[in-house]
Amino acid sequence: MKVVGLITEYNPFHNGHKYHIEEAKRITGADCVIAVMSGNFVQRGTPAIIDKYSRTEMALHNGVDLVLELPVCYATGSAEYFAHGAVSILDKLGIVDTLCFGSECGDIILLQKAAKFLLDAPASYHDRLQSLLKEGLTYPAARLKALEPSMDAFEGVDGPAISKVLMEPNNILGIEYVKALYNLSSNIVPITIQRISSHYHDKHLSDKSTTSNPTITSILEDGETPNPLVISSATAIRNSIHKRNINSFLDLEAAKNSVPNDVYQFLIENYNKTYPITEADFSQVIKYKLLEQDNRLLNQYVDISNDLAERMKNIPDFNLSIEELAQMIKTKNMTLTRINRALIHLLLNIRSEDFAEYNQSGYALYARVLGIRKEASHLLREIEKSGKTPIITKVSKAGSQLDVLGKRMLSEDLFATHIYNQAIYEKYKTIIANEYKHGIILL
Repeated sequence: MKVVGLITEYNPFHNGHKYHIEEAKRITGADCVIAVMSGNFVQRGTPAIIDKYSRTEMALHNGVDLVLELPVCYATGSAEYFAHGAVSILDKLGIVDTLCFGSECGDIILLQKAAKFLLDAPASYHDRLQSLLKEGLTYPAARLKALEPSMDAFEGVDGPAISKVLMEPNNILGIEYVKALYNLSSNIVPITIQRISSHYHDKHLSDKSTTSNPTITSILEDGETPNPLVISSATAIRNSIHKRNINSFLDLEAAKNSVPNDVYQFLIENYNKTYPITEADFSQVIKYKLLEQDNRLLNQYVDISNDLAERMKNIPDFNLSIEELAQMIKTKNMTLTRINRALIHLLLNIRSEDFAEYNQSGYALYARVLGIRKEASHLLREIEKSGKTPIITKVSKAGSQLDVLGKRMLSEDLFATHIYNQAIYEKYKTIIANEYKHGIILL
C-alpha cells in the first residue's frame, strides 16, 4: 500500500485542491491520501471562513481518505513551524511514503537546494540577516537580500531563479516542508507539483477554463466537478463570499465553477447559518485582552516581542475594526500576517513557553482524526501497528492516551474550537456540537 501525505487548509476547498489530490495520486501511484489540515484557525493569522468539520467533509468527498487536525499552535505558526508541526504528524504515522505539495516553481531539486542551504547557511549569512532585520526589513525581504552574496552555493542555478523561488508563498512553504523532513531525518520523499492557473494572492475569481490540461480533463470526466473546470485562488473565493449581497446569490454563482459541486451546495445551503466567520467576529475579545493585559503579560504569547507588546499598549484609540487595529500596530519590518498571528495567539492563549516545550518534545504530540472514509478504516489499523504517536478518535478518551504536555496541546485545540463555535452561535444562532459530542466525520 502506498500512501501520500498532503498538508492543507482547504479554506475553503476548491478545484485547485481537487487537482492537487488527483495529481498527487497520479504522480506517486498512491492508494490512499492522508491530509493534515488546519482546524478553525489558519496560518495567515485569521479564523477559517468555514468550520473544520465542514471542510473535512469537503475533503473526504473529493478524494482524501483520512483527515487529521494540525494542532492550532502550528496551524497559526510561521511557515517554519507550520511545516514542522504538519510534517512531524505525517512522519510519526509510520505509513506515509511521499509528501506532495504545490509550488510556483514545480522544481523539487531547486527547493531541496534552497532548503539545504538554509539549514547549513554560513555564519556570514546569519550575520547579514540580523543586520538587515535591524535596518527595518521584513523577514522575507531580509532573507532574500542576505542570500545574494551566497548565490554561488546553488550550483547550476542562477541568482534570479533563487530570488524568485524565495519570493513566492508556496515555494517558501515547500522549502520549509523539505527542511522539516531533513530535520526529522524522515524517510518520506518530497514531491512538488506546479501550481496552475491562479496565483496564491489573486483576489479575483478566474474566468479561464483549464480543460486543455490533460490531467484536468480526466478529472472532468469523473463527473464530480463542474464543467468547465476553473481554478481560482482561495483568496478570491473568500472575497466573493464576503462581498456577496445578502439578498442575491450572484457572487456565489460567480464562484460556482471554481469549486466542486458538493462544496457549492454547501455554500448555498449554509450561507449565514454557519459561515462566513471572519476576524471581526473575535474583535471584542481581542481588544479586551489588549486593554486588560500589561506588556509583561502580552509578551508571554507566541510572536509578541517586547517591542510589539509596547506598540500594542500604546495604541491611542481602540475604537477601530480589528483590521484597522492590525494596520496601526504594523511596522515596516513586521508583515501584516505576523501581526495577525500575534493577535490570534493572544486570543487563543498560545504562550511562548508552552510552544517551545512542544518543539523540543517532537512538535505535534498526537494525530487527531477529524474524518475518514469508511473504506479507508484500515489506515487506522496500519497506523496503530507502525506509528509512533497517539491516534485520537474520541476526545473523551484522550486523557488516557496523552502525557501532561500532550494534554496541554490538546486543550489549546479544544479551546480554539469552542471559541470558534461560540462565534458561530453569536453571529447566526446556530449551535455546533462541542468537541466532546461532535465525533469524527465518516463517509
